[in-house]
Amino acid sequence: MIMVSVCTAALNVVLSVFNGLEGLLRSLYSSFDPEIKIEIARGKSFEVTPDLINAVQSIDGVNIVTEVIEDYAYIRYRSANMVVTVKGVSDNFIDQKRLEGSIVAGEMKLQSNAINYAIIGQGIQYALSIVPGNNLHPLQVHYTKDVKPGQLDVSKLYSKKNILVSGVFAIEKNYDDNYIFVPLQFAQQLLDYGNKRTSLEIKTVAGADISSIQKELTNLLGDDFLVLNNDEQHADLYKLLNLEKLFVFLAFAFILLVGSINIFFSLSMLAIDKKKDISILYSLGANHKLIRSIFLLEGAIISLGGASVGLVLGSFICWAQQNFGLVSMGMETSVLDNYPVDMRLTDFIYTFLSLVLITVLISYRPAVLATKYGAIRHL
Repeated sequence: MIMVSVCTAALNVVLSVFNGLEGLLRSLYSSFDPEIKIEIARGKSFEVTPDLINAVQSIDGVNIVTEVIEDYAYIRYRSANMVVTVKGVSDNFIDQKRLEGSIVAGEMKLQSNAINYAIIGQGIQYALSIVPGNNLHPLQVHYTKDVKPGQLDVSKLYSKKNILVSGVFAIEKNYDDNYIFVPLQFAQQLLDYGNKRTSLEIKTVAGADISSIQKELTNLLGDDFLVLNNDEQHADLYKLLNLEKLFVFLAFAFILLVGSINIFFSLSMLAIDKKKDISILYSLGANHKLIRSIFLLEGAIISLGGASVGLVLGSFICWAQQNFGLVSMGMETSVLDNYPVDMRLTDFIYTFLSLVLITVLISYRPAVLATKYGAIRHL
């Protein structure tokens, strides 16, 4: 019972940690990525017209449609430089309030008094030693153009624009080290995209059915476009996380199965030891079914008793981790100080059902042997 309870508790704790990590990733990505993203199925960019924007905006449940131009660029601040992803967004991006709670320095603005401003990641700020709000030293943004053979004028090989830094955001290292947000017009002129956009980002009305809106957008735009919800924007990552969780579950279930072999040997020894008692039961009129049920119930008492203790123990450990942070992430730069946990009823149910199945498989053979030993001695 102790072995079963320890394995059950460990399995539930590990599954809860995976749930917590998945929830943490969702919360991080939802603060950066849109609820619904529209992008071209093939290629990099597509033409955006007022009719297209109006058609998307007219769908019930759509609140804000933000035009986006996203591409790589080379930035320079004083003597430091690096390559980043420039994300040009239309003015209504501020209204989506996705970065509102992630600003750690300066303020969240892209334009003021006809002056363009950039919002940069904290990693970029550290790498280039940028002070937001310092108007004496603008951020230089360079974009390499398509080079034609025989081009001799170096100034025509790239475009360059200056922009001031208004604020700094901190969400997750991958975003903080690579992204800067700029006004759409700035990116449009720098990258020479014209009416082309790399994506449209949609914020829905509070309480709207995102899957229903996604289906309507798919019907409207056709097969040439991809309409992705927040999970589908990181489908590969979530698939990998769920696959890893599945293998962890199978590994712990196998450990539980190996440990449960003790139940098999215990019941087998019990059947040998109780031959005389079993024969007496036969003499009193017991049949094979009754003898088998006695040993099956014996195995059930051992396994289900241990499982019950394990479920309670695992729940207590997860509760303690949530409230007191028993185990830390061990990294100073981590988003959270302690490992996140998220207890789900489905994990407890799957663990319990797995244990029941293992118990039936392990206990059945000793129960059959008990009927044979008892029947032979009775004869």
